[in-house]
Amino acid sequence: MDTIKGLLIDLDGTLYHGGRKIAGAEKLIEALRRAKLPFLFVTNNSSRTPEGVAAHLRGMGIEARAEEVCTSSLAAARYIAGESPGASVAILGEEGLVQACEEAGLRLVTDHPQYVVQGIDRSFTYESLARASRWIREGAGFVLTNPDLMLPSDDGVMPGAGTIGAAIEAASGVRPVVIGKPETHLVTYAASLLGIKAEEAVMVGDNMRTDIAAGANAGCKTVLVLTGLTTQENLEHYRQLTGVKPDEICADLAELMTLLGV
Repeated sequence: MDTIKGLLIDLDGTLYHGGRKIAGAEKLIEALRRAKLPFLFVTNNSSRTPEGVAAHLRGMGIEARAEEVCTSSLAAARYIAGESPGASVAILGEEGLVQACEEAGLRLVTDHPQYVVQGIDRSFTYESLARASRWIREGAGFVLTNPDLMLPSDDGVMPGAGTIGAAIEAASGVRPVVIGKPETHLVTYAASLLGIKAEEAVMVGDNMRTDIAAGANAGCKTVLVLTGLTTQENLEHYRQLTGVKPDEICADLAELMTLLGV
């Protein structure tokens, strides 16, 4: 590839599956550090704090630091702070979203917010839905961390942030501003943290519908790794579904290292 100024690396399906490391993940990160090639771990996960994400990676033997993690919660909080510094927000979400909003200088309230910001919320109730939809109908902005409809779990799959967001959208009649992949806000924010423009970054991921689509939408170079959701067998299906073609395709992380020259 041309001179690379920074990598934006997806996590689940790219470096691990749940709690299981993908072969070569730790070697890839070690090689990037030796080559002094800037990178960030970029995830749609809104529930974990950057510290929590880094600890999860380290638990699998992948060296990671909190400052190397960019989550959809961080990007959502920074988006709101950029639009309305110090705005009041009602949060439907978990620890990662709460911490991100607090650190962005937003005011957490329980009534009459300027914004409703929503991520995965495993304590979501009918009352949560009623309150959030009422606030949005009354004029509050609606920001969704990520549109993932389903999440992997030990019991198969469970509803994701996007499923909750769809309920709030249906009840309020208002479409949210979506921050996470495949939209561009998360990718462009992550690139800015590396001090580069999105078009100077390379997005690496396993999911054509989120990672590769987000990178392409933001103007990044894209590298698809066939380590997760996208396989050689379903690749053409996802190409047709998304209308997106990755710049490069690697069968595994060893092939990615060769491509990057690390």
